[in-house]
Amino acid sequence: MRTLKKEFPLHLMLIPGVIFTLIYSYGPMAGLIMAFQQFEPLSGFFKSDFVGLDNFRYVFALPDFNQVLWNTIIIAILKMVLSLVVPLILALLLNEVTKRWFAGFIQSAIFLPFFLSWTILGGVIIELFSLNGPVNGLISFMGLKPIMFMLDNGWFRGIIIGSDVWKGMGYNMIIMLASITGINATLYEAAEIDGAGRWKQMLNITLPSITPIIILLSVLGLGGILNAGFEQILIMYNPTVYEGADIIDTFVYRLGMFSQQFGPAAAVGFFKSVISLGMVSVTYYAAYKFNNYRIF
Repeated sequence: MRTLKKEFPLHLMLIPGVIFTLIYSYGPMAGLIMAFQQFEPLSGFFKSDFVGLDNFRYVFALPDFNQVLWNTIIIAILKMVLSLVVPLILALLLNEVTKRWFAGFIQSAIFLPFFLSWTILGGVIIELFSLNGPVNGLISFMGLKPIMFMLDNGWFRGIIIGSDVWKGMGYNMIIMLASITGINATLYEAAEIDGAGRWKQMLNITLPSITPIIILLSVLGLGGILNAGFEQILIMYNPTVYEGADIIDTFVYRLGMFSQQFGPAAAVGFFKSVISLGMVSVTYYAAYKFNNYRIF
């Protein structure tokens, strides 16, 4: 009771966040019942016909579903891996910079795109890689044939992945830099006395010390393994690149909003949520089993 009385103000501070989460995260989960209904908006949840697993069978039989699932997995995995590797390399490089003002400037410049929405960045990227944009202008100046980046499946997928890594790498870099800053300086001093150079110090001290934060970011990334960037792709893509860039979220959006097939759309969303939950559980268990690391 003494502990509860001491921490009671902190629990009160949690109430708005808990209410917000219940309303906007857990409340909408009731709509998952649509995945098992032939949902009619005018009939609502209680009067729509129950069809069992028919929506799932219908969706899995669609000719585009396998390609959409494959696109989602490829784009999400590449985004997740590069969003860990690139910030890690940047954090290690910035940690070696002796001029603090220069490191701070580079850090701010890299972090800046994170604050911009995809509505803004999407328009900028479309203009940059358009047929008459600066990138094709430079290609033409070099005597080469312009490339239709935004209409080619191969190029467009690369732009999607690269722009997402560029936008978000500053955030993970800051987290890793903070973790590096927390490493005990005496470890480096002892290694230097033993004759270890900067490279060996990085391999034997820095990387092992920040392994827990890398695992944490990996677990969080795997939780969204099927979230390949709905807002980004919706803003930037077009029917010409559906084959290489259409993902589960955009597929659900078109299925539900344009085709008015609410039941099948909910079924796809439910399928994605189950896979994501499974990936988080497996990754969390592996992190605890093999590295004795716990998030909670």
